[in-house]
Amino acid sequence: MSVLSGRCYCGDIHYTSEGDAAMKIQCHCRECQYFTGGNTGFTMVVPDAGFQYTKGSPKAFSRDDLPTAVTREFCGNCGTQLIARAQSLADMVILKVGTLDDPSVFESPKMAIFTKDKQSFHMTCEGIPQFETVPSRK
Repeated sequence: MSVLSGRCYCGDIHYTSEGDAAMKIQCHCRECQYFTGGNTGFTMVVPDAGFQYTKGSPKAFSRDDLPTAVTREFCGNCGTQLIARAQSLADMVILKVGTLDDPSVFESPKMAIFTKDKQSFHMTCEGIPQFETVPSRK
C-alpha cells in the first residue's frame, strides 16, 4: 500500500493519501483545460477512505448547471486545485498529481480520457488506451 502526501502551492493545505491508485489518467476534458490554464490534467484516482487533509481546509466548487458536476476542492488562498470528487467515483478521490510532494510517483498515465476535447497542441503518451469520454467502470 502506498502512502502519498501533498499540499497546495502556498502551503496552507496539506493532505495524505493511503492506498494504491486505482487509475492513473491524463484527462483532456475542457474542465481540466480551464483549471490548468490550457493543458491536460494528470490525476491519480485513490481510495477516499485513505484520503485526509492534515492541515487547513479547502474550499469546494461544483457547477450547479450540470447534472453530474464534479466537485473540485482547492486552496482558498493560492487557488491550487488539490482534488476532485465525482458522483461516478463516490468511493474515490481524484488527486491532482502536481500537488504531490513527489510527483514522480505518478510515473506515467495508464489511459487518456476525454480525447474528444483534446486540442491540437496536446500531447498524449504513446501506447496507452485513449477514450473519447470515460471508460465504463467495472
